[in-house]
Amino acid sequence: SSSVIGTIVYTQYAAFCKDKNNKTNHPGRLHPTMLWDDNWDFMKPDKEAMKNLSDDEKAGMISTAVRNIYLVRHGQYEIAETEPQKRILTELGRNQAEITGERIKDLMGDKITHFYISTYPRAMETGHIILKHLDKDMPVDYSELVREGAPIAPIPEPEFWKPEPWEFHRDGARIEAAFRNFIHRAHPAQTEESHDVVVCHGNVIRYFVCRALQNDPAGWLRLSLANCSITHLVVKPNGNVTLRGLGEKGHLPPDMVTYN
Repeated sequence: SSSVIGTIVYTQYAAFCKDKNNKTNHPGRLHPTMLWDDNWDFMKPDKEAMKNLSDDEKAGMISTAVRNIYLVRHGQYEIAETEPQKRILTELGRNQAEITGERIKDLMGDKITHFYISTYPRAMETGHIILKHLDKDMPVDYSELVREGAPIAPIPEPEFWKPEPWEFHRDGARIEAAFRNFIHRAHPAQTEESHDVVVCHGNVIRYFVCRALQNDPAGWLRLSLANCSITHLVVKPNGNVTLRGLGEKGHLPPDMVTYN
């Protein structure tokens, strides 16, 4: 009968929702849920190691500041070109970068702590245009870690974009290293809230977001980012991460929004 079938289904569902620790799931969830790893960046102080330390020594081990990381995708570029050095910005891409520079200036003013740029031409062009609108004394660095690449084989498998396994093997290690380098809680020596800008690429940003939120990184290709969009991650002293904005593009007029 339907009541018997209903009982069987509910019993199976309840068992599915209850793991061996009775912590990760409850009957209100349709899928198993991962526990949050609060030491994901390996910067959480070890309580045992701190037991016999003085207050000053303990303070030197504890993060107290908030980090804001703004991930900016480059402007529209000559996608038909196959060589990275020829994949420069289009005229529209340069105009997108100009408007984005004004937006970042309005958002942060002189609060930017550090400005990072990928070494690919389209990102360097974008970054240099944005910098024209910002504080000239700001520290600027270039990073090969955040160049575009294939971070991890995406799920589901895309229909048209199919990198070779060796490309994921090569690029994935670099982009994971980039994540660990740029996304982490503040060092204990940092006492004030920081605002870092990283001008880089769509695949890198999408992977960063999945990793930072501790979602399955294989889902990165399910996200979509417009050219010159701004993604805002906040890392708190306790290691909690908030995605304050994903691919924000409201500063661009509708006829200037592109995705290549």
